[in-house]
Amino acid sequence: MVNFKGMRFPIDVILVCIRWYAAYPLSYRHLEEMMEKRGVSVDHSTINRWAIRFLPLIEKMARKYKRPVGGSWRMDETYIKVKGVWKYLYRAVDKQGKTVDFLLTAKRDMAAAKRFFDKAMAENGDPHKVGMDKSGANKAALDAINASRYLPIVVRQVKYLNNIVEQDHRAIKRVTRPMLNFKSFRAAGSVLAGIELIHMIRKGQFAIDSADELSFADQFSAFAGMVRPV
Repeated sequence: MVNFKGMRFPIDVILVCIRWYAAYPLSYRHLEEMMEKRGVSVDHSTINRWAIRFLPLIEKMARKYKRPVGGSWRMDETYIKVKGVWKYLYRAVDKQGKTVDFLLTAKRDMAAAKRFFDKAMAENGDPHKVGMDKSGANKAALDAINASRYLPIVVRQVKYLNNIVEQDHRAIKRVTRPMLNFKSFRAAGSVLAGIELIHMIRKGQFAIDSADELSFADQFSAFAGMVRPV
């Protein structure tokens, strides 16, 4: 439960701003101008604080309603710039293109890949097969996981199998590109959680009442509605 006590703006205004930021290729200054035209004067730095504070909490709420994914995964990492330095966003989708999970890491190595797999498997269950590129670090991470398993996860390092996840990266990068540069690792992780949530909503990955009849904006608001002021 999120404590909205002390917020100077109505909750609806906060949710509209952070939803637009996570859904569309906009900067905080773009949002400041858009809200000004709607009669709401809010500084871009305030919207930034809202996004960092609330987006990961709403994404965490939404996970409870996420539909199961398939057991054949496609895993890859893409680049996200934080304070002028490239960081790594690990992502996986199933063979239907549904998002399995994601994790922002400072490094691209076996330990980072294993953290991603541990997180994804804890949230989504174990896959029976994982497709990936020729990355030795990613393969080493799954080898370490398989070493303690009775039935090993099948690893397929075939490039064409990963086309689906590489294409899926584009939806995330399209939104992050106008953001230019995250100022902190925490801010990047928080905003990416919101972007990934919107992307999953658009792909119909949540089981909520009348989900198929709701727009992605209404579904986001439905999850946000589960976050009640105290």
